[in-house]
Parts: sequence; structure tokens; C-alpha cells
Amino acid sequence: MADVLIPFPLLKQSLQEALEKVGFSATRASQCAELFAKTDLDGVRSHGIERFERLLKYIREGVVFPEKGPLLLSKAGFFERWDGQLGPGNLNAQCAMNRAMELAAESGIGCVALANTNHWMRGGSYGWQAVDQGKIGICFTNTMPNMPAWGAKESKLGNNPLVIGIPRKIGPVVLDMAMSQFAYGKLSRLAQAGEKAAFPAGFDSAGELTDDPQTVLENQSAVPMGLWKGAGLSLMIDLLAALLSGGKSTNDIGKEKLESGLSQVFISLDPSVLGLEDWFEDKAEAILADYLGAEAFAGKSIFYPGQQTLQTRIKNLENGVPVASETWKKLLKELNEEI
Repeated sequence: MADVLIPFPLLKQSLQEALEKVGFSATRASQCAELFAKTDLDGVRSHGIERFERLLKYIREGVVFPEKGPLLLSKAGFFERWDGQLGPGNLNAQCAMNRAMELAAESGIGCVALANTNHWMRGGSYGWQAVDQGKIGICFTNTMPNMPAWGAKESKLGNNPLVIGIPRKIGPVVLDMAMSQFAYGKLSRLAQAGEKAAFPAGFDSAGELTDDPQTVLENQSAVPMGLWKGAGLSLMIDLLAALLSGGKSTNDIGKEKLESGLSQVFISLDPSVLGLEDWFEDKAEAILADYLGAEAFAGKSIFYPGQQTLQTRIKNLENGVPVASETWKKLLKELNEEI
């Protein structure tokens, strides 16, 4: 699929205009559009504009409510529970991480559990949000059932993404991963390109491992990363998200007509308030220097999570953000049809 290079300001403005046409205020449309556009700017193409059409569909289906935002339900020290009121998932998540960081600035740690929200799109956005403020950020979400427990035929687990961000002056470390070996957004892009996955990505209808992304997408049967270990971690994330927020579990979400009403948790730690500054940078540097110093196989390179993001961001700001030409045409058509 051919790409076009779109200047970042034009990409953001086009997304904002489309959002305003489906009920977002100008301010919220700008915030939401920026999150989408920054996702593509950073090279995470599976969760940026490629997911935008899905958001518009969910709004029209009455699953996402553009002007709804989080509502405080309860508070106990550094822990708060909020109701996302089925607002836009990325705006709800951004708000929840902001609140977790405010609590961390007061107490050293803050935790916000968010129920009744929607897909947060690129989870890594909220890890970067934390490290940009010099704070540790940890967040996770449950999803619809789209991954089987190890040895099971049915998909009872979600691929339940986990994000961990650690600030660092010369380059933060930000891990953003789903519990499936490949995120469904990645599988969708491989299927569109007619490519196979580099490793077994899921199961076919006979329960055999397959590297065909289309088969995995059709069966909603992604293989857990780490096999049984990933399945176990997925279950624990679902338990924590639902129990702490009081919201829906993966099983509950699977009963909805569309994936909605997710449960999420956002945690922030402030190194300065916790008294970690004396060793924080030096220890992080020593660990990463040792990690990057490992001898690599011929033709291979070693990177820590998030290491290449800043370089990708700079390149795309200079040259334009790569967007699939068909996806860009769909967005322009959306704007023209709604005028």
C-alpha cells in the first residue's frame, strides 16, 4: 500500500475538522486530533489515523460520546476511582494520567482507576505523557475477549496492553505492549499489505499456530506473548483493572455489541517527591549501558523500548508523516461528504 507524506499540522487539522463534524467541541477535537496525529508522528501507524475511522463509527453507533469526560466516584489518599462515562478513550486516558501525576506530585505516588471508558488507542501516549513531566508512568487496560488461554479453544482473555514509562534526561524508556505476541493493529497492517507475521501470531480454526494475520484476525485468536505466561499476565491485568475500578471485565465487555465500557488503571510515581533523585539517573544509565553493550548477532541491532521514537518523530516532522494513501483519501472524503 503506497504512502503519502502529510505535514504534521495538516494531519492534525484534518483530524480535528472531522472530529468537530461529529460533535466534538473545538478544544476537545484539537486534543483528540493531536493524540491521533502524534501516534503516526512517532511511527506507531497501527494505532493512529488507521484507527480513526473506527472512532467515527463508534460515535455514530452511540458507543462513544464526544463531550463526555471522567467523573470522580471515590477518593482514598493517593487512590481515586473515576467513571469515564463512555467518553473518547484517548481523552479519558490522558485525563486519568494527568490526575495520577497530580496525586504523585502530592504524595509521591498516584493511582487512578477508570471504569466505563473506551479504547485508549495508543497506550504508549500515556507513558510518554508521564515521562515528559519527569514522572514514572504505568498503565494498563482490559479489552474485549480476543485471545485464548493457553490450551483453550475459546478466546476468554483480552490482549490487555501494558505501558511502563521511566524518565531519563538523555532519552526516556517507554514500553508499550499488548499481551498478544502481535497487537491486532499490527496484524491488520500486515494483512492489508499481504504479508505474513515474522513469528507465529495466533491459531487457525484447527488450533494450530499460524503466521497468517488474516486468519488470526478472523478467528480473534492471537497467541499470548510468552505463551502461557502472557495468558497469565493478561488474566491478572483484567482482574486488577476490573477490581480496582469496579468496572467491566473482559468477559463483560465481550457481551457488548461493540468493544466499549473498558476498565483501566493509571499509576504515576514522582522520583523527586520519593527522594530517588540522588541515584535515579546514574542507575538508569548503568543498566541501559550494560543492556546496549550486549554483543548482537550479525546484521542485528539492540534498542531499548522507545529508543527510536524520538528519531522517528524528528524525521517525520521534517519530511512529513507517512500515511497510507487510501486512508488519507478516506479522511478527505469524510471531510467533503460532511460539509
